[in-house]
Amino acid sequence: MHELVEPYASHLPSLLAAALAEDLPDLTGPAVFGPDETLAAALVVKAPGVVAGAPAFAAAFAFLDGRCRVEALRGDGDAVRPGDEAALVSGPARAVLAAERTALNFVTRLSGVATLTRRFVDAVAGTDCKVLDTRKTTPGWRALEKHAVRCGGGTNHRMGLFDAAMLKDTHLAAAGSITAAVSRVRDRWGAGVPLVVECADLAMVEEALACKVEHIMLDNMDLAAVRGAVAFVAGRARLEVSGGVTLENVRGFAETGVDFASVGALTHSAPALDLSLKVRP
Repeated sequence: MHELVEPYASHLPSLLAAALAEDLPDLTGPAVFGPDETLAAALVVKAPGVVAGAPAFAAAFAFLDGRCRVEALRGDGDAVRPGDEAALVSGPARAVLAAERTALNFVTRLSGVATLTRRFVDAVAGTDCKVLDTRKTTPGWRALEKHAVRCGGGTNHRMGLFDAAMLKDTHLAAAGSITAAVSRVRDRWGAGVPLVVECADLAMVEEALACKVEHIMLDNMDLAAVRGAVAFVAGRARLEVSGGVTLENVRGFAETGVDFASVGALTHSAPALDLSLKVRP
């Protein structure tokens, strides 16, 4: 197996081991093919999109049998069209077909995330708004799915609970107010920890700004409310729209002047990109 780069190096081996373990042993391949029979196949693109997970696709075959060879014709971040060949695979027939589904699961899932992200990024082109992902990821796949977002041109929000503090409605309700919650976070961590505060209306935005919060999330606000928040804040804090952001409305939000649009659907609802492995004669 070729040496993997991050984030694949840290996360892929264990994910591959688990994925293959739940699929094997194969009852079909060894019945149809002898141990020395080989085959060649191509990874064929059947829908327009953006590739992500190309190293995972290749690694799945090599992980199962080191005699398998994969030639990548398209890499992470490359745009593809129907009819394109994204990779060529060759090796022992039993191993190629036993690893096929696992390899496809990785590349179609991650390419789907990259493809949907690119659609959102294209929708806000010409504005200063960046498209953010969220923590709504597949358990265990977060690093790979957030990499796929980057392949599609998006920007990663926090990777986990560990790299930024975010005060959401639950925290604020328990603390009693934005002022009290912000004070507790700053008393515990100081100014060195990034802080995001979720606001549902302009009054909350005013309170967050009075607390000198530098990143305010406008949660489920309509377009008129977002425009009002942008005018009130006037560049004194970074503004992020969140909740209900779709391909149909994201440009309208971006044109208000917000800095970010966060979209959970990038990772929790992206359809898999249609790719298939076709055996060559």
